Amino acid sequence: MSGPRPTLRCSCSGRHLTEAFVYDAPPEGEVRFDLPTAQYSRAYDCCSLCGHWFGRHAIDLAALYERGYVDATYGGPAGMRARLEQVLALPPEQSDNAGRVARLIAFARARFGPATAPRRLLDIGAGTGVFPAAMKAAGWTVIAVEPDPRTAAHLRDAVGITAHAVPIEELASTQIGQVDAITFNKVLEHVEDPVTMLAAVRPLLGAGGFVYVEVPDAEGAAAYGPGREEFFIEHHHVFSAASTVMMAARAGLGTLAVERLREPSGKFTLRAFFEVAASP
Repeated sequence: MSGPRPTLRCSCSGRHLTEAFVYDAPPEGEVRFDLPTAQYSRAYDCCSLCGHWFGRHAIDLAALYERGYVDATYGGPAGMRARLEQVLALPPEQSDNAGRVARLIAFARARFGPATAPRRLLDIGAGTGVFPAAMKAAGWTVIAVEPDPRTAAHLRDAVGITAHAVPIEELASTQIGQVDAITFNKVLEHVEDPVTMLAAVRPLLGAGGFVYVEVPDAEGAAAYGPGREEFFIEHHHVFSAASTVMMAARAGLGTLAVERLREPSGKFTLRAFFEVAASP
């Protein structure tokens, strides 16, 4: 089966993969993207060594985030603004984002001490801007990266932050300077090679800077069956705690913390903090 080739740069070359979930139709709740195929057929393979899940199918998702994702998921830029306002209005106990913001701010305070100037954050794949908006309100200077120019424009107009519509691999450090934190909130599962994406941000971290990652948790979700949103088609990867740590190590990052949680929305999530690994 041709199509996307998700990889974590594993030395075992996939020798320990077992077919786990098989789909011949979209599960309930999955966004109906305008995909260039007449037949819906896909599967997930699970590694018996590290517990990582790899998506396998022949459906072309290459252009999904350039336009189709925004249209299918939000109904265009107007829908993005409506979703932003809706989520920001949620009570903290109902908001995944509120917990994320509180955890990151607490971690930064423990790592850096009291701030004497606004901390700088680079958010990769900022989406509707819920997280950047909350971090901006908390006093951080936020820069976002999004592949869709319309999403970047939305972030500039609706959230009031700097936003670049370029691949992170092309964002030279001279354009933004160094930052205190780089965040990937539910992003790395959408790319075929998350190791390369993580490695690309290392030069952008200032002294003591850290990377914060959220990814879907396969170990939590799998027990509830193939209909879980963690296993929707746009996810090339679904992670275990072990595979999250291995991915970071291959990108030259050392692990500071890995935590498993069930979010208010019901999502099974792994969140992790990383720093640039010390040279051997």
